[in-house]
Amino acid sequence: MTRIRGSEFCSSAPERPHEASLSSGHFVLYPEDATKPSTSPLHVRRMSLVRPALLPGLIALIGILSLASLAIGPAPITVPLALKALVSDQGAASTVVREIRLPRTVLAVLIGWIFGLSGAGLQGLLRNPLADTAVFGAPQAAAFGAVLVIYSGLIGTLSWALPFAAIAGALLSIALVVAVAGRGATIVVLVLAGLAVGSLAGAGTSLAISLSPNPFAVTEIVFWLLGSFEDRSVVHVWLAAPFILLASALILWAASGLRALALGEDTAQSLGIDVSLLRGLIVAGAAIGTGASVAVAGSIGFVGLVVPHLVRPLVGYDPARTLVPAGLAGAALLLAADCAVRLIPSETEVKIGVLTALLGVPFFLRVIARRKAELVESPA
Repeated sequence: MTRIRGSEFCSSAPERPHEASLSSGHFVLYPEDATKPSTSPLHVRRMSLVRPALLPGLIALIGILSLASLAIGPAPITVPLALKALVSDQGAASTVVREIRLPRTVLAVLIGWIFGLSGAGLQGLLRNPLADTAVFGAPQAAAFGAVLVIYSGLIGTLSWALPFAAIAGALLSIALVVAVAGRGATIVVLVLAGLAVGSLAGAGTSLAISLSPNPFAVTEIVFWLLGSFEDRSVVHVWLAAPFILLASALILWAASGLRALALGEDTAQSLGIDVSLLRGLIVAGAAIGTGASVAVAGSIGFVGLVVPHLVRPLVGYDPARTLVPAGLAGAALLLAADCAVRLIPSETEVKIGVLTALLGVPFFLRVIARRKAELVESPA
């Protein structure tokens, strides 16, 4: 009998399911080095102390970083003054905080949250440690969808149609990768399919740049490629927030099914889980969240890849329990990155998409290096 840690589902699956996952190229949900310490009284005691404090700790960290975000910028404002400027008229400080820094902070929290939540959901769905919207080429495809409608002149950058165009691009990319990779895809197939889709979307964006007769359109296109929270307003918050909330609801709705899916699709179906519905909820949620985020902030990658790996050991490798902490960790990470780009000395602000890529790519390579055995294909 095999029991999922943190759940009540049991099955007569193989005695060592993590080894079976290795051979099939699935995400090793409970790796060997993670399951061994679970029987240690010290480890159990440590986890019993960490888990209750994890969510309050992440929320407190987001609060601290939000205050820092309101205070950091070309015109330094103290934290007490920033708080006063939010609730009362403090002259120029109120204008800066309310109209420039507050929308930027809210967007960083919302987008970081949905990226972390989507990454954890996709990794749990595919049982693959490299599953993420960035690996699927979704940010590039969403940016291409937004760029396409901007380039055509059909809508402006503050139109409600822009998120729909970006969502359509993200949904198409994720659906295409899932269709090409198929069920039980190995990491190699998943990465190659995502690389192909992302490259195709990038080529389309480059073509739009090459053919654009309008230099202002080119500037907008470059913005989508780099990603930034600079000069974001309350309008952008209202554009993204409804879609991000909808995407969050879809992914969280599927949380309980992820726990059963860890035993495999057949076992999950025998426990009454509608696997097709589960897959649709998570893929749709990831696409909607990514599209809405890209529509207002451009292409920002690797957040959803990194944060689930950071919080998963703290929740007992339970895919359902990973979702909310991963979302909160994503919000904290993107807030910290946004504060960092404003502190880096430069004539123009470093784009946040560049910074997240610099942080995410080494982590991506580290995950691959730790799982070399899964990348070795069996001989025919």
